[in-house]
Amino acid sequence: MRNGQDWRDCFPRAAGYARTEKGGGSGVAERGAAADAPPSERHVQCVWFDPRWRPAELKTETGEPVRVISPGDWNLEPGPDFLNAALEVGADRRRVAGAVEIHLHPRDWSAHGHADSPAYGRIAAHVTWFPARPGGPDLPPDTLRISLRDTMRAQPLFHFDNLDPTAYPYAVRGTPAPCAVALRAWPPADREELLACAGEERLRQKTARLAQRADAVGMEQAFYQEFLVGLGYRNNKAPARRLAEYLPLAELRAEAAEDDAETATALLLGVAGLLPAALPESSVATRRRWDIWWRRAARWEGRTLSHADWRLSSLRPLNHPARRLEAAARLFTAAESPLAKLEQLATEPKKFARRALRALDVRDPSGGPDAPALLGAARATALLLNLGLPALAIRGQAALFRGGGLERLPAEADSGLLRRMAHTLFGPDHPPSLYRDGLRRQGLLQIFHDYCLTDRSRCAACPFPDWLRRPAAEIPHPAGGEADGKLHGE
Repeated sequence: MRNGQDWRDCFPRAAGYARTEKGGGSGVAERGAAADAPPSERHVQCVWFDPRWRPAELKTETGEPVRVISPGDWNLEPGPDFLNAALEVGADRRRVAGAVEIHLHPRDWSAHGHADSPAYGRIAAHVTWFPARPGGPDLPPDTLRISLRDTMRAQPLFHFDNLDPTAYPYAVRGTPAPCAVALRAWPPADREELLACAGEERLRQKTARLAQRADAVGMEQAFYQEFLVGLGYRNNKAPARRLAEYLPLAELRAEAAEDDAETATALLLGVAGLLPAALPESSVATRRRWDIWWRRAARWEGRTLSHADWRLSSLRPLNHPARRLEAAARLFTAAESPLAKLEQLATEPKKFARRALRALDVRDPSGGPDAPALLGAARATALLLNLGLPALAIRGQAALFRGGGLERLPAEADSGLLRRMAHTLFGPDHPPSLYRDGLRRQGLLQIFHDYCLTDRSRCAACPFPDWLRRPAAEIPHPAGGEADGKLHGE
């Protein structure tokens, strides 16, 4: 909060979407969880399914070791989350096979009504994030109780933000989805407003997460950390986050003087482990950075990554982390920090997006006027939407949000997920103008994550279509239902 402005006030239309009863009481999205809790039950499912993240050594609540031979088949139908799992348990390595149910809390077994459902009468294991407390729920006989939290905390490079839940099993619909049928009755303007409301809800959630991190480490460090993570793409989020912890912004600025981007680049690459081990055929720039780094390397002993920590295969040269880190070095050693620059630009909402993207357009001056951008337009747009706007909301830049800045956001690059979601909601013949800008594309993503991503019943149990079919007078509208914020042709 600044100047008496609460960042929550920047997203008034989020209320028009947040009360859509998403999840239908299923408890998939947990509220008020601890800071280190997963964002959703879906994230725990991904950890269990993916051997890259699932700990090799697990234990039951009674202390027996567990080895996962197979996590099971991801169930896209009603019933337990995984079928046909195979585990080895105990010192005698006895084999346990069957279904596995995933929850955040052990109590969710009862809260979700599984105790009375025949579909859950025989499961091999109940896997939760949080450990069970004394007097936990009664499970079917011989069900293993396994919690992941304490074991996962021992993995230093793991963070739930590194997971991409959309990469995991997704059921493609061959017939019109019920939500698409319900939305046929909505006028085009109301469909756009629905996406705008959902987009503001997505930005509100991102702001809440950033505010939590800012409370823990300070706003400047939180912005710097998330900026580096935003440079890393899907496969390099974990090492980028660790890099920001090993070389915090205060140390980077203390070592590199103002406008000394070369020193900052050398430090970031050195701590990241991305400088070459040998220099016989290296470029002049690489030799210069190596010379800067080796004189300071001892200060980061025990706080460096290695080349093997980064996923570099199949990357285009212009997308290499080394180039992206050079962009960060230039931005964070400038006389005006990126966050301060964005705050200055936010005072003119109508010009903000264009000028903000220009401010993030950094290039290597040694490459001449035609040098390619160190931070491409697509990545700059993603950083502006996912980090810049939440940071400005926390900073109290209400003028940007009230002055129409959200309506002029640049659109993130098209993707298969956006196209698939638009097809699901609006059918194959919809006009792309429904999601022409960044805010409404954020709305498409929010609806996907709230409903489609977590729906294992292929729409049969999804509450969203029922909400869309409600009479207009019963739908909670933004701004308390005022005439200028109405949906569904009321």
